[in-house]
Amino acid sequence: MEKVIGLNTEIQEYINSKIKEIEHIVPKKIINDLLKSISQLDVEITKEEMDKIINILANEYVKSIVDPGEAIGVVAAQSIGEPGTQMTLRTFHFAGIRELNVTLGLPRLIEIVDAKKVLSTPMMTIYLIDDYKRDREKALEVARKIEYTKLVAVTKTVSTNIAETSIDIEFDQGMLKDKGVTTEMVIKAIEKMKLPDRKIVFDESNPYSLRIIFNDIQSLSQLFKLKEKLLNAKIKGIKGINRAIVRRKEDEYVIITEGSNLLGVASVEGVDFSRIETNSVYEVAEVLGIEAAREVLIKEIKEVLEQQGLDVDIRHIILVADMMTWTGKVRQIGRHGVSGEKESVFARASFEVTVKHLLEAASRGETEEFKGIMENIIVGQPIKVGTGMISLAAKLGRGE
Repeated sequence: MEKVIGLNTEIQEYINSKIKEIEHIVPKKIINDLLKSISQLDVEITKEEMDKIINILANEYVKSIVDPGEAIGVVAAQSIGEPGTQMTLRTFHFAGIRELNVTLGLPRLIEIVDAKKVLSTPMMTIYLIDDYKRDREKALEVARKIEYTKLVAVTKTVSTNIAETSIDIEFDQGMLKDKGVTTEMVIKAIEKMKLPDRKIVFDESNPYSLRIIFNDIQSLSQLFKLKEKLLNAKIKGIKGINRAIVRRKEDEYVIITEGSNLLGVASVEGVDFSRIETNSVYEVAEVLGIEAAREVLIKEIKEVLEQQGLDVDIRHIILVADMMTWTGKVRQIGRHGVSGEKESVFARASFEVTVKHLLEAASRGETEEFKGIMENIIVGQPIKVGTGMISLAAKLGRGE
């Protein structure tokens, strides 16, 4: 908070206490402009005058947020919908990382407002604590712990030996090193699997190969199924995190992931859980609650629009996020969410599947009360927006 130059300490402290009362209502810039104006006054301001100024400022700002009778829903829909027509439809490489793709533009905006549980490109940005964020090797260790690694990822060749009913595996040395996997880790993973009676034999001439001999195989197809099962065996990592890449961001190392598992990553040593970011709104709602999910919705919509060079008033984005989360659950903007759960029968029917909504409402004996905008437009009545909010009564008599 800026200090007002030229005021005595008592008045300064009183101004600070009054400012704190409205900090959650009035933006910081407006408060700083007010303090600057006060400091330029030729006379010293009194406590009573400060009270009046603060009250007028707060009241006028609240009044200016939305004009009485303004159709904020329509304005917000137009403000987001119209720029949406200028968005691209492609998926791009993540900035600076050619190995990862990220959905941007219109497809990503549709994903967000449709509240899709399964995203086309789920991603996380994982920040690390002090001991790890300055050291690239330690950051790589965390990334290797997080990345979900299957046997197929570190395998060079896999072949089936029908005569001996065995499966021969040769490992890729480069991939073993890159993924931080050892042959001992692979053997432990195989031993944990529910497989028929088997024996693991090492090739002494090649430490990067092994043979798994099955003692009780009934058919050839069973051997091929076991091969597929082995290739998909989990060696390490967190389910859902298909790839983890370490990148330097400003003055620290962060981990960018393909895939998302907020709860799973939280327990990994070295991860700063207070700063984890994910683009999965549903995961945030389940792990951190609905208020956190609302913040992610606002952030994600804002970023999608800004990446396309579109400037949309933040209040319109906040209104969309509020509508999607005010019930305590993340709802889509659509017939299975906000639009389909309206109280008004006509409002629901005007969006999609009109006949279905009308028949279901009739079977339940629902009553249309014509309180909203859409239903009044349908029947041609004045809507309670703008001049439609005002009822005018006139007493007619003889003019002089």
